[in-house]
Amino acid sequence: MEFSPANHPHRRYNPLTGEHVLVSPHRNKRPWLGQTESLDRVVLPAYDPDCYLCPGNKRAGGQQNEDYKQTMTEPVEGACDVIIFHPRHDLTLARLPPSNIETIIEQWKAIYSKRGTQQGIKYVQIFENKGPMMGSSNPHPHGQVWSLSQVPSIPSTELVHMRQYAESSPPPSSAPAGPLGKPSLLCEYAQFEVNQENPDEGRVVVKNDDWVVLVPWWAVWPFETLVFPYKRHVPSLLHLTDSETKSFASILGDITARYDNLFSTSFAYSMGIHQKPIPGNIAQSVENMHDADDIAHLHLHFYPPLLRSATVRKFLVGFELLAEPQRDLTPEQAARRLRDCSPVHFLDQKVSNPVPKESSGH
Repeated sequence: MEFSPANHPHRRYNPLTGEHVLVSPHRNKRPWLGQTESLDRVVLPAYDPDCYLCPGNKRAGGQQNEDYKQTMTEPVEGACDVIIFHPRHDLTLARLPPSNIETIIEQWKAIYSKRGTQQGIKYVQIFENKGPMMGSSNPHPHGQVWSLSQVPSIPSTELVHMRQYAESSPPPSSAPAGPLGKPSLLCEYAQFEVNQENPDEGRVVVKNDDWVVLVPWWAVWPFETLVFPYKRHVPSLLHLTDSETKSFASILGDITARYDNLFSTSFAYSMGIHQKPIPGNIAQSVENMHDADDIAHLHLHFYPPLLRSATVRKFLVGFELLAEPQRDLTPEQAARRLRDCSPVHFLDQKVSNPVPKESSGH
């Protein structure tokens, strides 16, 4: 029988971590008799008087929030910062205008710069857990920033493989080069994906002038995506130009809206930013980069758990825990389904609860 990656099990390699994933598309044809999640049909209010993140409300420790009108960073003990995305309790990245998302990105830059230059800090991790399925304890739109004295294992492993690729691979051809003219692993990979002869059969979900969103060849989670700049090598958020920041905000709104539209639900995920561990010496151009960690290429991982519907999720158990990760639909199939989704949020298509053009408090 002729091998078909869309139907037959096979393994794929992740060059960022040096690990493999088993792709088992035949499993997706099995009827699902396992656990299903409750369908979240709760319509959140714009302001919740009991929410400790809403403007003007009291926090768990007794402090009172400012009556803030836009994105706000709230430091807490233990080198952890909470970034409140918006004063509206009922809005997420998927429904925020690009201008509001730009403000969030500027806060990410500010806290990365602030924490990353403090004595003893060697790594700054920016992330968001969205939805109770991914452990979020509060539906108010927010993310977190943890600052650590060591580089954690996953980003450390990525940096090792980026350096190995830069040192052992031939000079870049059409792809943007990394520091000292050496090849950049993710820049090379991006060029491979965006230049596919049959884009309708590929893994790219959406791209704009600077950024690409794709389901990586090695994806583990069903609708996992990787978001990163593909026109030039960018080590960190602080290396972004103004236009790259604007296009970053635009594509974040696009992919998160597509996630929600996939199953007409507020799509749960964990999202994290990987970049240079700390700012170090910020160069203004690729040619001036000299810090060893400039080999890092800025990228975001989206890890959403949903598999077949708004109530059926992917479980990493059994073989995945004891042997290696396994996925049930191919990355190409997942990318096609996300491409087919509208970038306009399904709630805004109905215009029953339109998002205001300007930020508003309660």
